[in-house]
Amino acid sequence: MIRQLSSAVSNDQRFDDHFEAEVWMTDMNRRLSRYLVDPHQRLALLESIQRESRRASLDLQLVLSVIDVESRFMPEARSSAGAQGLMQVMPFWKKEIGRESDDLFDPDTNLRYGCTILAWYLKVEKGDVTRALARYNGSLGKTRYPEQVMTSWDSRWWVDS
Repeated sequence: MIRQLSSAVSNDQRFDDHFEAEVWMTDMNRRLSRYLVDPHQRLALLESIQRESRRASLDLQLVLSVIDVESRFMPEARSSAGAQGLMQVMPFWKKEIGRESDDLFDPDTNLRYGCTILAWYLKVEKGDVTRALARYNGSLGKTRYPEQVMTSWDSRWWVDS
């Protein structure tokens, strides 16, 4: 476990120093344990979240909060509306992007889609997180979903920088 944690941390470029990365990974690993029992699964997921958040220039804790609200970290989650996976991506995005064979239940694929979509909505909304989250949820003009994500961020995933 320690070796895997060290490996995950050594590959991270989000943080200014190795110690900061190790502290974050250890902290998030502990927080995530209430959702995922398997430590290997937790570390793999945290590595993927780091990679895709960084690629999309998203705050890690925002992504964790969206996943928390959307799927409670269950990669096989499916909503009544048909959204799939960790970040509850709607299947129409596969056709929109031109990759209809992609598996939205695959955590890495789902994180790539979800982070890309959320980053796009943040750009469209000129950084307005509330409006971007509402767009992500398909509820533009309403605040219930953004409030849920922000509550999750504040109560479970917030990290002072």
